[in-house]
Amino acid sequence: MKKKIKKIGIITRDCAGINAAIRAVVRASYRAGFKTTGIIRGYEGLIENNTIELNPRSVSGIINRGGTILKTARAKQFRYRKGQKQAVKTLESNNIDALVVIGGNGSLTGASILSSQYSVPVVGIPATIDNDINGVAMSIGADTSLNVALGALDKIRDTATSLERIFVVEVMGRDCGYIALRAGLAGGCEDVILPEKKLDIKEISKEISEGNIKGKKSWIVVVAEGKAKAADIAKKITKLTGLETREVVLGHIQRGGRPTAYDRILAARYGYHAIELIEKGQTGRCVTLRDDKLSAIPLSKAIKKKDIEVNSYYKLIKILT
Repeated sequence: MKKKIKKIGIITRDCAGINAAIRAVVRASYRAGFKTTGIIRGYEGLIENNTIELNPRSVSGIINRGGTILKTARAKQFRYRKGQKQAVKTLESNNIDALVVIGGNGSLTGASILSSQYSVPVVGIPATIDNDINGVAMSIGADTSLNVALGALDKIRDTATSLERIFVVEVMGRDCGYIALRAGLAGGCEDVILPEKKLDIKEISKEISEGNIKGKKSWIVVVAEGKAKAADIAKKITKLTGLETREVVLGHIQRGGRPTAYDRILAARYGYHAIELIEKGQTGRCVTLRDDKLSAIPLSKAIKKKDIEVNSYYKLIKILT
């Protein structure tokens, strides 16, 4: 006989929309008759028994805030059995019967371990700026991050045009070129460098030189950080073209900021559905949308590598340059 669920624990990583998801989970839990406990600093806090009780009042006024009120940290100890067993002990000592994990690949991998190896009832909520969760069309935080990057590119475009200069803009994306690809297309950029495509710096430089001869004096290349560094690309372009090239690294501004309306709504829907799944005993799953309807997939599927559509978007960028 399955244990009756009375208390839900919440673990988070950080990106815009996380607080909106926490709010949704806490308030949906309250409606379902569950208590909620926040785990401070993610899996590290779970190992160290760093918790805080949450209620509908304690999550008031956070829907528009970036980051996470629960803080977060990478927990090297959780990679090993000793740390995992200590995490389970914390759940038991706090009478936490089920867990909602809000985060990306690493967080959901931890959720999958707790579910499959320790029989902890877990539901994952995808939240990552890279939008690289397998089987998930859209993760919380991706829309906000994309719009932050796009806003920066629009400003850089003003300077590039005025000064007739080449810019290489580095955006986040360790293994996935989602932000670079979408921001590059939406920002009217001339080229993108992605983890998913072979880098041909000679071809890019040739296009820049030929464009310069024809009178195109400004150029923006967007590069995903996992493929190359903006400074290195800028130096190579200058060497191959003889044209002044500047680099800009957007960095962690892409992880913060007020979540967009899309991310707030997505967080609300995902948070509510996570509690629905727990009520029904459908754990070991990750929430998602299918044709804009709430659904769920196994955590074991969600943590596999996601293949994103690159070629059609990249083709558009080159056609519209």
